[in-house]
Amino acid sequence: MSLTSILSAEAIESAVKEFQAPDSFSFKKFFLLCGLSSKSPKEVKDVFQILDTDSSGYIEEAELKFFLQRFAPGARTLTDAECKGFLSAADDDNDGKIGVEGDKPS
Repeated sequence: MSLTSILSAEAIESAVKEFQAPDSFSFKKFFLLCGLSSKSPKEVKDVFQILDTDSSGYIEEAELKFFLQRFAPGARTLTDAECKGFLSAADDDNDGKIGVEGDKPS
């Protein structure tokens, strides 16, 4: 399964371009721009599994760094501050990782 089987390639490209500048990333705006905000829980879970590159059931800070690159190869990496902010907002149980159940950013 690929991200473009769930989200449109055009929406992904537009969302990635919006955040080219370091320290400009907003996960809420990114999810809205790429169309993820309007997807079903099953589709969100499918995207999560694609982003969970080590198949651990969690997205850890190291995986967040390459978040944009999973959507578009060649995209920039997230800065440490962006990763920490994203993780802080999405990690409901403060275990240092985002789980597919219960840790979904809103």
